[in-house]
This record gives sequence, C-alpha cells and structure tokens, in this order.
Amino acid sequence: MSGTGESTRSSGSSDTGLRIDRVVTHGVFELDGGQWEVDNNIWLIGDGDDVIIVDAAHDADAIADAVGDRNVRAVICTHAHNDHITVAPELAERFDTRVFVHPGDQMLWDQTHPGVTHADLGDGQTFDIAGTSLRVVNTPGHSPGSCCLYLPEAKVLFSGDTLFAGGPGATGRSYSDFGTIIDSIRGSLLTLPDDTEVYTGHGDATSIGSEAPHLDEWIARGH
Repeated sequence: MSGTGESTRSSGSSDTGLRIDRVVTHGVFELDGGQWEVDNNIWLIGDGDDVIIVDAAHDADAIADAVGDRNVRAVICTHAHNDHITVAPELAERFDTRVFVHPGDQMLWDQTHPGVTHADLGDGQTFDIAGTSLRVVNTPGHSPGSCCLYLPEAKVLFSGDTLFAGGPGATGRSYSDFGTIIDSIRGSLLTLPDDTEVYTGHGDATSIGSEAPHLDEWIARGH
C-alpha cells in the first residue's frame, strides 16, 4: 500500500483560505467474493488549522502526512465499500475525531469493521470548515448510503463513486442499482451549476457541465 499527495486547490474564497488537497492511495477493493486493485482519491478540505478528511482508503500514514499538524474535525466516508473505509477507525483514533457514514451502508461497514461504531451521516447535514459549509447529499445507487459532499461557495462537488468523468459509478454488485444511481445523478447532481468541479473517488476530476450532456447516452448503454 502506498500513497501520494498533492494540492488540488488553494482557493475557493480568498477570505477563508480554503484549501483542498488530494492524496492517492493504492490497495484492494473487495466485494461479493472478488478482489480488485484500485487507486483511491482521499480529499482533505480545510485551511491551515482545521481539516475534514473525505474517505479513508488503504494507507493511514499517507493521509496523516497530508494532514500534518492540523486538527481533524471529521472523517467523512462517501460510502462504505471497504476501499473507502479501510483505515477510518485508525484515523479516528489517531486524530481523536469521529467517522461519519450514512446508515444506509451499515451492512457494508459491518463487512469491514464489525462491532466498530461510527456517527451517522444524513442528507442535508452540514459541516462548517474554513469559513464555508460542506453539505451532504445522499445519492443512492452505487450503494444505498452513497453520499456526495457539496461546497457551493467553492463550486466543488466531492462525488465519491456516484459520478465520474465519463459516467455513473458501477452498479453491477450487491446493494447497487443502475436506475437508482441515474435518478440520484439527474435529480441531485446535474441540477448544480455547470461550472461545478467534480472531485471523484477514483481517477480524474471533471465538471457538471462536462457530464450533463451525456445523461441519455449513459441510460442507453445501461452503465
């Protein structure tokens, strides 16, 4: 397992000093008896003092290095597939903070961390960070409890595995549904401003304006 870090943005509002960093870690995604090697994006949202960690994949040390000496306000998991929660309890203990997971994914959380508690993540819930407000949007489909996180002031959406450059997240495994993820994307994400940047759970970033014209293509191909 390994990790690399980079600064994605040091902007948003010049008054707040908002900073967004990406850490890429490598490990194994496991579900339904299969295993796949994956690279995951971990997003750090904050400023020079405080930070929220979005997803907790594979390598706690790489994530901790990117946090530095900042105070961790929360570890928010966009969903509970193992590759997004691998080191969540370890980070919570290390930084004396809480892990938030939508209760719709409790069965997935229990597959990786049975008996380990977490705080519940809810649709419309907000987290204040760096003078801005991060809003939770429940977007079921990839999993029942999948969530995106929206920073309207910075025009950034953290999409987890709901929306990627080129289409929806995968829906071919347990607890997923293609029609549901399309409804989530159409109703909750493509209604955002076209210039909203989309920072994904894997791979390259995109934008709402780049993806919205292709909705009918995704529906036609079925994935």
